[in-house]
Amino acid sequence: MHGSGQERVCCPEKEASLTANVSEPTDRRVQRTRYALRDALISLLPERGWDDLSVQDICARANVGRSTFYMHFRSKEELLAGGLSDLRDALREQANAAREEGRGELPFVRGLIEHVHEQRKLFRALIGRRSGHVVQARFREMVLQLAEDDLSRLVAARWQRDATAHYIAGALVELLAWWVEGRCVRSADQIEHLFHQLTAPAIARLKSSID
Repeated sequence: MHGSGQERVCCPEKEASLTANVSEPTDRRVQRTRYALRDALISLLPERGWDDLSVQDICARANVGRSTFYMHFRSKEELLAGGLSDLRDALREQANAAREEGRGELPFVRGLIEHVHEQRKLFRALIGRRSGHVVQARFREMVLQLAEDDLSRLVAARWQRDATAHYIAGALVELLAWWVEGRCVRSADQIEHLFHQLTAPAIARLKSSID
């Protein structure tokens, strides 16, 4: 009934094909569930804020059971980290495209500023006055990784590069927080221009440093 060992060896391609057909729908379901949970988090953050937001709130908005949530994420912090990781990867792709077009230093900045501008309410919950410490730390970490990526293309590894990356990431996060909370409206172009004006001396100093 189960077939001989010889039959199983003779048809490896068929077995591989059957396995792929079984796993592909499963992979799609996993992806849909993860996207639903991420979208629920994004929609709830401006409404509830991080500290008052529970896993049960996220599950209810995503129409997903708690047991299903914990099959994918250990906590709401891990769900947040996954969403920021996706954003970081998207910004890296945009930065790579901008770099190929020769669009200056720190090309990730434009994409991030545009993203903040398009989703102002969300980013007010992420980095504004009412955001949680965990959220701010995760966001700052993402920006730092992007700054480190860009600076690594300008100079070799040294302590000045590490310090400059932290300086730039901190300055950018604070500028964005001021922007999303501010009553004085400024365009994305104005914010980007100001940021590059402020950081240009730091990058120039980094390029000339030798210690």
